[in-house]
Amino acid sequence: MKGDWVEIVVDVGGAATRTYEVTATRAGRRVEIGNRRGVVEVSEVTRTGTAVRTARFMSNRVLALVEHPVADERGGHQGDGRG
Repeated sequence: MKGDWVEIVVDVGGAATRTYEVTATRAGRRVEIGNRRGVVEVSEVTRTGTAVRTARFMSNRVLALVEHPVADERGGHQGDGRG
């Protein structure tokens, strides 16, 4: 859903971390997360399932992966049963 975004915090060595964000930028797009063979993959995907933008990270370097769903028009969050 447009406005949904995922925040990824990655250990880049030493005491340093780096934060990346992947956002659903247009109507009808969503953000999908996959974890395959030691790689975390976060993709912005169209309605038809085509990946528009993909970010890949080594899973042993990912410190946090936080999903931020956008609130729907009625004030609740999508999928929480309150809206």
